[in-house]
Amino acid sequence: MVYVHVPFCKSFCTYCDFYSELCSGSESYRVQNLFCDALCREAEARRGEIAAASNPRTLYFGGGTPSLLGLEVLERIVAAIGAGSYEEFTVEVNPEDIVEKGEAYVEGLLRIGVNRISMGVQSLDDAMLKWMNRRHNAATAREAVRIIQRVGVLSLSLDVIFGISHLDDIVLKQTLEGLVDLDPDHVSAYQLSIEEGSALARMVRDGRYTEASEDLCRRQYDCICSFLAEAGYDHYEVSNWAKPGHEAVHNSAYWSRDPYVGLGPGAHSFDGHRRSWNSEDRFNWTAESETLDPEDERVESIMLGLRTARGLDASYVRSKCNKEALESLLASGSLVETSLDSHAIVGNRFNSASVKGNDTSDTIPNRIRIPENHFFVSDEIVSELI
Repeated sequence: MVYVHVPFCKSFCTYCDFYSELCSGSESYRVQNLFCDALCREAEARRGEIAAASNPRTLYFGGGTPSLLGLEVLERIVAAIGAGSYEEFTVEVNPEDIVEKGEAYVEGLLRIGVNRISMGVQSLDDAMLKWMNRRHNAATAREAVRIIQRVGVLSLSLDVIFGISHLDDIVLKQTLEGLVDLDPDHVSAYQLSIEEGSALARMVRDGRYTEASEDLCRRQYDCICSFLAEAGYDHYEVSNWAKPGHEAVHNSAYWSRDPYVGLGPGAHSFDGHRRSWNSEDRFNWTAESETLDPEDERVESIMLGLRTARGLDASYVRSKCNKEALESLLASGSLVETSLDSHAIVGNRFNSASVKGNDTSDTIPNRIRIPENHFFVSDEIVSELI
């Protein structure tokens, strides 16, 4: 698994606190190529790590706004990381970039190996998009989807945001109806959070925005869950829904604690026991690291594994969690124990090295997981267990 962080945007969204820098106008070409040179050097220096983190073989360009990069820059980076096909190769895009660059750009993405596109739609209400400081409107988002689908990208994921205090039920329902009409293969829904350093955090401090109540966030989340379920999407992880066969391999592997390499400024990496992260410098980033102790690994495995449809091996949960809390949560329905066959597991794969107790045989042991109707309070459930 390789993640590439592209730290460039044309403007900053109201809610965003990810590391990114403005990149547009006459300087864009020069900046992109300097970034590309630095990224290629890092890929060469970390070739051994990249080879070791090749199961699953996925490549993901995130940001920032990867769709700002020219095709020749993307092609150079892909070549530096390593030639060959990927089980899943995702690029995050913004709708306005796809409409502006057209089918030729999407066809170019396919030529360099991209088989999955993740697009930040966030809403299909123009007033809400303007408040988010998104550069596209609803019509642009719909046109971008049509372009991607005409070209024939294998899998398309669309993002939506909820948990906004002035997002009413009618607007949310209209956005969900619009998303389903666009027929994406995958949908991600993220609750708005107040991130220090974002424009939204300043709005809260100035009294220009009031954070949504937990009850409102829960109602909006439940609406998304029920709407997408009725539309035929499987809720395979707390924030993600997919048509069968279109679950995100790369993102699912994060939840299994598979090793991954993060390239670029601000990117994080994980080898199974050690985490490292790059500094936020667009051309000259450096890395720091920490080694997880057994308690860190226990907590992380439980926290991540229980929030997926596949859950964790029941014997592992029983050996690593508070027994009284576990039995109480099972009795109340906050946790469920199920018997699954291998075909019910996302991606039909396990990583027994990263989440101890997983079984890779055709007979899968009983699993324990948080059911969908308790995903929203998963933090509280995990806290009781650990």
